[in-house]
Order: sequence, then structure tokens, then C-alpha cells
Amino acid sequence: MAIHPTSVINPGARLFESVSIGPYALIEQDVEIGESTEIRGHAVIKQFTTLGSANIVYEGAVLGGEPQDIGFPGCTSYLRIGSNNRIREGVTMHRGTQPQSATIVGSDCFIMANAHVAHNCRLGNGVIMANGVALAGYVDIEDQAFVSGGVVVHQFCRIGRLAMIGGNSKIVQDCLPFVITDGVPGRARGLNLIGLRRAGFKASNLQKLKEAYRLLLRSALPLEDALQRLAGLSDPLVDHLIAFVRSSARGFCHEDKKEHRGKV
Repeated sequence: MAIHPTSVINPGARLFESVSIGPYALIEQDVEIGESTEIRGHAVIKQFTTLGSANIVYEGAVLGGEPQDIGFPGCTSYLRIGSNNRIREGVTMHRGTQPQSATIVGSDCFIMANAHVAHNCRLGNGVIMANGVALAGYVDIEDQAFVSGGVVVHQFCRIGRLAMIGGNSKIVQDCLPFVITDGVPGRARGLNLIGLRRAGFKASNLQKLKEAYRLLLRSALPLEDALQRLAGLSDPLVDHLIAFVRSSARGFCHEDKKEHRGKV
């Protein structure tokens, strides 16, 4: 274990033998840090935080702070972080706001400098958040979504799998999986074709998604009729899109009817 002599580690913290702790880092009690995780200088890991293996927490990040919620009762709640994440400089992640609740970050995520993950958010695996992204409480982000710099997301919104959110967007409704959402407020701009191809999906998958996008966002069909037509496409990605729409409580970002900028 490589621990810098200027770091401050509470005796109640549980650290694997291969953990590395940099200068002036602070590790509070009731923290667990998995093997081969590196905590760099001046980072703060606060109580009730768990990190898996092979994470890198960069300088000045603060993980597990009390939620920014005026109703927070001062209870025991958690921040749980998976493995193989890169958490860059100045990132803040807060624990849950209700007793025994948790903020959850998956594995293989890349959270860039000064991003904020509020209480009770849930991030899937492979999520990328660029610099200065701000998530309000109870935001859910599915696997492999990409959130560009400066995006702000309203509480209780969801961002779907392999979605891409354009820089400085204001998100006040759910963002559809596999779709680019951009603007103030966010509007659907077409399929995230580059992201889908990089994820290894074939032309047959993309063709089904193109038809699903057309039916859902451009056909002017009533929503239930459009979803029934989507179900007839018999494609697992389209099925995921259907399930996402059906479970939406805030509604989802549509296209701007005055323009069809997105190329499906």
C-alpha cells in the first residue's frame, strides 16, 4: 500500500493492500476502497462511500459529501461506486438524501473535471460526463450515454442508453436512448449513429432504429399507435426504446416541429 505521509486516513476506513493514497488526501471513517484504486492528492473521500477496484480519483475530487437538499435529515446514506472509473479533478458526488438510500455509479465511467452528481442519482456502466455537467437529484443515466460539457439536467430526468447530449443543453424531460438530444430546452436531433457504430451495432439494427425514430418522432401518429408499430419491428434495441418511453414519468424530448435538423 502506497500512502503519502501527509494524507489523513481515519482508522475506521477499510483499504485494500494495493490502494494508493496521494499527498494531503482525506479518507473518512466508514469508507471502503477496493484493490488497485488510486486516490490522488487533495481528494476527499467522505464517510459511507464505497469504491470498487482500479478506480482513479484525481486531485481535488470530493466523493460522498452530504446532499445539497434542504430537507436532508442528517441520516446514514451512501455513495456506491463501481470499478475502473476515472473521476477527474474537482468532481463532486453526493450520497443519498433519505435514510439508507444511495447514489450509485457503475463501472467503466469517465467523469470529467468539475462535474457534479447529486443525491440519489444512478449512473450505469460506461457513462461519459464531460466537464462541468450538473446532475440534479434522482437523475438516472443508462449505460454508455455521453453527456457533453456544461449540460444541466433537471431532477428526476432520465438519459437513455447510448444517448448523446449536446454541449450546454438544458434537459427538463427524459432523453431517448440511442438519440442525440441538444438545445435549450433539449430537443431530439436524430440517432446517435456514430455512437451506435462504435458500440458495434450492425446496419440491420440501425435500419430498425431509423424506422422507429421516424414512427415515434416524425409520423404524427398518436403515441400508443406509434409504440404498437414499433413493437412490430421485432428488434431488441427498439424494444428497449419502447420500454423507456412507457416508463417515462416526465415525458421525453421530441423534435422541434419547426425544423428537422437531425439526420436519422
